[in-house]
Amino acid sequence: MKRVGKWFFMTVCVLLTSSAFAQVKDWAQFNRYAEANKNVKVPAKVVFMGNSITDGWWPADSAFFISNGYVDRGIGGQTTSEMLVRFRTDVINLKPKVVVIMAGTNDIAQNNGYISLENAFGNIVSMVELAQFNKITPILCSVMPAYEFGWRKGMEPAGKIIKLNEMIKAYADKHNLVYVDYHSALKDERNGLPAKYSHDEVHPTLEAYKIMESIVQKAIQKVLK
Repeated sequence: MKRVGKWFFMTVCVLLTSSAFAQVKDWAQFNRYAEANKNVKVPAKVVFMGNSITDGWWPADSAFFISNGYVDRGIGGQTTSEMLVRFRTDVINLKPKVVVIMAGTNDIAQNNGYISLENAFGNIVSMVELAQFNKITPILCSVMPAYEFGWRKGMEPAGKIIKLNEMIKAYADKHNLVYVDYHSALKDERNGLPAKYSHDEVHPTLEAYKIMESIVQKAIQKVLK
């Protein structure tokens, strides 16, 4: 009887420890925008969902978001899987008219381990379907050009990015969705980002963000007509 009680006590301790660890980890980073979301005037106009490229857009040119009434919900390092998990809290619950989705860089970098391009693409499609089900118009963006990942050397991302972009564009064309092609506008001869557009071959400079703004604004205006 004492042995049963001992094992029961140990099991409870393990479960409590696991639960506490899970709460602390917050792997999808729901807490990142939890407070900010409370202050968003719902319905929002446009939400930008993405990774560090979207995340860094705000500090680089916050005026773009403020002057247009746009909401930035990018989180650095995130893969399509993490974005899909937080899509409800950071997009759907804000009830925007439009969501601008740019995702896939960190899947190709294997930030959370290997994932096929097909499965990464599937996560993007799931975000589109969730948006449409909730009467939110999705705008699909190309993955940004990158010749090398500084934090993950040897991944040879340039060709994989092109392939994923082809999948995204084909889906957009088939389903009459607006596709924003940052890649063609910013790439160099290596299918990477030139020095004037990035200091680390991945994250845009202000000059690059300005080009992106001019492209995406046309797309947003098109769907908001």
